[in-house]
Amino acid sequence: MNRVDRLFGILILLQSKKYVTADKIAEKFGISARTVYRDIKAIYELGIPVSFEQHKGYFIMQGYFLPPVSFTSEEANALLLMESIVYSLTDKSIQKHYTSALQKIKAVLKTSEKEKVEQLADTVLMQVPTYITQDFDYLSALQQAISTKTIVELDYKNNNEETSQRRVECIGLIFYAFNWHLIAWCHKRQAYRDFRASRILRLKNTGLPFCKTDHIELNSYFKALPVCY
Repeated sequence: MNRVDRLFGILILLQSKKYVTADKIAEKFGISARTVYRDIKAIYELGIPVSFEQHKGYFIMQGYFLPPVSFTSEEANALLLMESIVYSLTDKSIQKHYTSALQKIKAVLKTSEKEKVEQLADTVLMQVPTYITQDFDYLSALQQAISTKTIVELDYKNNNEETSQRRVECIGLIFYAFNWHLIAWCHKRQAYRDFRASRILRLKNTGLPFCKTDHIELNSYFKALPVCY
């Protein structure tokens, strides 16, 4: 990778995260820490407001945005392939946002690349078992609750068709056994519970912050699941 491409890659990496350490930049691009410092200085001298915070890393000052210059046809094709998976294994809310994002990506493609992508659109299909259904509309709202650490109210129907109301603190989403599952701390049970997203009847984000401040890591819960897929 030449230096110009590397500088652009570092800039994209900085835009994709709140903070990026020098070690992470060095690891991703296979360069030394000294080279990272030189590259960051070069980016700054180009007029891009890169700053540094002790113990956290480099970041781009709020308000700066570099629009995408272009996407290669290979990058667009990779996203096109993911579209089949998105429409098979996610719900309506994620499908809507993915379609919107993909349209924006297609908008910056060159005319010749757009034609190739359109030709490939009907050449990728995905078969899933007929019993799998993602006919709900909550994943995007749940993602928002997870990222903002706000309490959610649920109307939920369990395996026995019993309906209950819950106030929960969402810590993550896991896809297993061909279904999306919300892992959350339940105020009613005072314990972590696994809610299948397709059984949620109503969802409301209260906007209230979490009461519990020491939630387990999602990965720890995942390792304890009774299934291996």
